[in-house]
Amino acid sequence: MTVMRQDIGERPYTVDDLEDMPDDGRRYELIDGMLLVSPAPALRHQKIVAKLIVMLDALCPEGMHVLPAPFAVRHSRTTEVQPDLLVAREEDFTDKLLPVAPLLVVEVLSPSSVMTDTNLKKSLYERMGVPSYWVVDPRQPMLDVFELNAEGRYELVSVVKGDQAFEAVRPFPVRVVPVELLGTLK
Repeated sequence: MTVMRQDIGERPYTVDDLEDMPDDGRRYELIDGMLLVSPAPALRHQKIVAKLIVMLDALCPEGMHVLPAPFAVRHSRTTEVQPDLLVAREEDFTDKLLPVAPLLVVEVLSPSSVMTDTNLKKSLYERMGVPSYWVVDPRQPMLDVFELNAEGRYELVSVVKGDQAFEAVRPFPVRVVPVELLGTLK
């Protein structure tokens, strides 16, 4: 279960507080000063992340990189998240983090992350200006694709289930079939 706490005493959490978090296999993230603590992901979650990394990295154009969590995307002193997977331009990275919006963020749902990934993080990524946001449900399997419209709001542009294919254009061309992301898992 994702644990959320509002603040330390009288102040919101900051990125400085993340440095003091234990290295215990959990993911520690901040959204607007609120601490989110998530448990280590399960098998289906990790299999999907691994398959997406291999698939996207094989087609990733020069000058872009595909990275899995944990890698920090820092929006401000009170907001730092670690998407399950991100794609960003090489010039936008520092050695330790990504201080600007990625081109693509992918979150793979876990039972404890459904509300966070589909509401809180989706809202944050929209506010940051992440052009493409994919949400993968490993139970179905299913892929929801959101893209920013002209007004800077996410629009659901595709819902792909099972053996249906999604032909992505952003941030680069790639074909994703949700059931194939599970590999040999059933």
